[in-house]
Amino acid sequence: MSRLALALILPLALPLAAQAETLTLYTSQPNEDAQKTVDAFQAAHPDITVEWVRDGTTQLMTRLAAEMAAGAAQPDVLLIADTVTLEGLAQQGKLAAYASPEAAAYDPALYSADGFYHSTKLITTGIVYNTAATNIPTSWADLEKPEYKGLVASPSPLYSGAALIHLAALTTNPDLGWAHYEALAANDLLADGGNGGVFKAVASGEKPYGILVDYMALRAKADGSPVEFVFPAEGVTYVTEPVAIMAGSDNMAGAQSFVDFVLSEAGQQLVADMGYIPARNGVASSEGFPARDSLKLMDFDAAKALADTETNKARFAEMFGVQ
Repeated sequence: MSRLALALILPLALPLAAQAETLTLYTSQPNEDAQKTVDAFQAAHPDITVEWVRDGTTQLMTRLAAEMAAGAAQPDVLLIADTVTLEGLAQQGKLAAYASPEAAAYDPALYSADGFYHSTKLITTGIVYNTAATNIPTSWADLEKPEYKGLVASPSPLYSGAALIHLAALTTNPDLGWAHYEALAANDLLADGGNGGVFKAVASGEKPYGILVDYMALRAKADGSPVEFVFPAEGVTYVTEPVAIMAGSDNMAGAQSFVDFVLSEAGQQLVADMGYIPARNGVASSEGFPARDSLKLMDFDAAKALADTETNKARFAEMFGVQ
């Protein structure tokens, strides 16, 4: 082939090759975590360039809905906060099923049976308390007792996705149910805002007790904050930052490689190094965090939680007198 022919062909071929090796990721990870994830994946797959967008899960879903409505380009991969959001997309036919070979190392409860999404970490919700507190709770039921009246803060399920999942799991638990929330309301539980506000209230002593995601308390404790964290006897609720592939991805092979990587031992060691509990069996948690197999996880049905979302929110709002 002549040099002239090559010169005419290469400008056309190179952009197509570059496009085939580009992966677009939408993630709700904190910026630092997202960068670490992308850097580690690209180190393992130097032939794939990841372009990523970071925002809260709600904001990303709003953006994605607008893009789908406009027929605009969409991401190849989602790595967001919770399975309920992805269950909704799966039911709409927006996710591609993928049976990752890495799934064999996971509890089946942590991934979609059809392969639409796979959990990448465990962010559990338990009880945080200030070390100056008089009593030490060991169970969710303890928070219903008179000695905790007016002393407990909680994120609101009308604001926090983790709190909404916590509500869905506890209200379907036969030992707790909606009676637990009725008792909390009668005990003057303060349910407002997100997890950050709860942590500040407990660390400052404004409220001795709080319902909180684990890493906020455990990291702060390691840094000298006057807090302790309890994994309640009945079990913990959890969000799992699942990963999923969008249906119609332009780089399906690359997207599958990304899923396999974040589920692999190397990807899960990265999760531990970031200061979270790995979802994969056999990968040690970071210092100060419990071992994955020591946790008692409450039963959780993402499809039911999705179906019950608006009903649960309305019932909670009426019970606690909030909007």
